Amino acid sequence: MARIDVPEGEGLEASRIWKVAPHFGEGLQAMTKAVYEKSSLPVREREAMRMRIAQLNQCHV
Repeated sequence: MARIDVPEGEGLEASRIWKVAPHFGEGLQAMTKAVYEKSSLPVREREAMRMRIAQLNQCHV
C-alpha cells in the first residue's frame, strides 16, 4: 500500500497514481529500460538489490 494519498476509483493503486502525474511515466520508462536492458549486474544480484531497497523502505516483499 502506498504511503501517499491515492485518488479513489477503479483499478489498481498504481494505475490511479499514474493518472495524477502521467508525465513522470516517460522518465520512469527510460530508467526501467536502463536497469533491465543496459545493466551489467546479473539478474540475481539486481533482484537481491531491489529486495534490500524495499526492506530499507519498510515495504513488504
